[in-house]
Amino acid sequence: MKKIGIILILIIILPVGFLIFNEIGKLNDTEKVLEETYKNQLEAILFSVNQYSDDIVNSWANKIIEIKNDRSSLRNFITDNLAIKSIFSLTKNNFESIHFVFDKQTETQSDSIRKLIGSLLFANENLIDKLFEYQKSGYRKLEPLNRDNLSIVIFTNQNASGSDELIGLAINPDLFVRKILLPRLQQVSQNQFRIVIRDSNDRFIISSDNKEFTGGVESEKPMWLLPQYKVGIAFAGPTIQDLIRSRATNNILLIGVLLMILLAAVVFVYSAVKKELELAQLKADFVSNVSHELRTPLALISMFAETLELDRVKNDEKKKEYYSIISQEANRLGRIVNSILNFAKMEAGKRKFNFEPTNLNDVIENIFQTYSYHLYNKGFKFEKYLTDSLPAVRIDSEAISEAVINLIDNAIKYSNEKKEVILRTGISDRKVYVEVSDKGIGIAPDEQKKIFDKFYRVSSGLIHNVKGTGIGLSLVKQIVDAHNGKIELESKTGAGSTFRIILFPIQIIEGVF
Repeated sequence: MKKIGIILILIIILPVGFLIFNEIGKLNDTEKVLEETYKNQLEAILFSVNQYSDDIVNSWANKIIEIKNDRSSLRNFITDNLAIKSIFSLTKNNFESIHFVFDKQTETQSDSIRKLIGSLLFANENLIDKLFEYQKSGYRKLEPLNRDNLSIVIFTNQNASGSDELIGLAINPDLFVRKILLPRLQQVSQNQFRIVIRDSNDRFIISSDNKEFTGGVESEKPMWLLPQYKVGIAFAGPTIQDLIRSRATNNILLIGVLLMILLAAVVFVYSAVKKELELAQLKADFVSNVSHELRTPLALISMFAETLELDRVKNDEKKKEYYSIISQEANRLGRIVNSILNFAKMEAGKRKFNFEPTNLNDVIENIFQTYSYHLYNKGFKFEKYLTDSLPAVRIDSEAISEAVINLIDNAIKYSNEKKEVILRTGISDRKVYVEVSDKGIGIAPDEQKKIFDKFYRVSSGLIHNVKGTGIGLSLVKQIVDAHNGKIELESKTGAGSTFRIILFPIQIIEGVF
């Protein structure tokens, strides 16, 4: 059983362990693929937002170059684009020549603003030189500059006279993201996720759903033209990690259910195998017991018959005793063989019963008369108490007799010094019963549920010193079941046992009694 148990445990551990290992491996691979895929998609979305911002400002630059000298058109252009605060220009590398083409508030700028812009441009002189180099190559590039809440975007241009000039836009970043970017963010997000703009200190500026946002984002990039701002993406529903965990949880739950099913199957198989092994052992014990049971009467019959055959006994009384022993052992042998044959028929479902209306007292009276002499010779007190006027029962008298005789034999075998067997009939709860009581060794409570199992013998007390096949009580149970009756046991260790066979009267079966 230990080997079988180990094999069954391995049957569980190996497939479940493989599934869990495989699931973990697949989960890691899936996480990598999904995370990489989503990361690329998020990067593409953030790139598109930045590209859109760049395209907007590029379009402004083109328009400004086109209408820079038309003050009326320029006024209308800036009025239409609220995010533009000022437009200024200066000749190449002459930071003192800053000229405000247009200012939304005063159309002139104070010297302090002029100096601030000049110092900011001077600090980025190398960057400006690169912009002019790009221009010579036929490429215009926008560059953001920021200082003290001043956000400007600069680009290069060659004016009508062929001179190089630097043009700058002073931008209101808050209006830019709210008026220019927000419609684009809403178009891109489509309620599947939230695009959030925050400043460098993670202070919330705006989101695509116009709602306050305080959580974390999946991916975040600085804005090209407004470096003091960051644009990020947060999922409106479950994150990719949540989805992966959910799938992993579901798969592990399925594996858990599979494990429970396998455990139940293993427990069932283990119980079945254990029961079969126990039954095989009981069958082996049964064969051994039957061999012993048969050998003893055969040996006695053979011995006394040979003694009589050789005419070694001259005393008539002794001869009569030997003949009596031979008769008793032959009857005993016949009962053993009949019990085995009847048990085999019952197991195969081939035993036929002859049910007839019968007075149970008559059956018990016959048994008492037949066994009185036998029990008295063994020193037993054998008594009967029959209740008068028992209602008739539909039974097979021979089968019921066999059951009661088996109970009597059982009482004889398991009685010690106090040898007493009592037969009793009666009515209880409108049912007819017959009891066989003894004052023997009794049966322990934990053994009482097993004694009617085939081949089972109680493993304590006098059992190893008592002859028996282990099929007597099983045969009794089968006979009672065939009569749709019931058998009950009351027993206490050291105080004896009472077996009660309960049968339904004919009147109850026919709905009269």
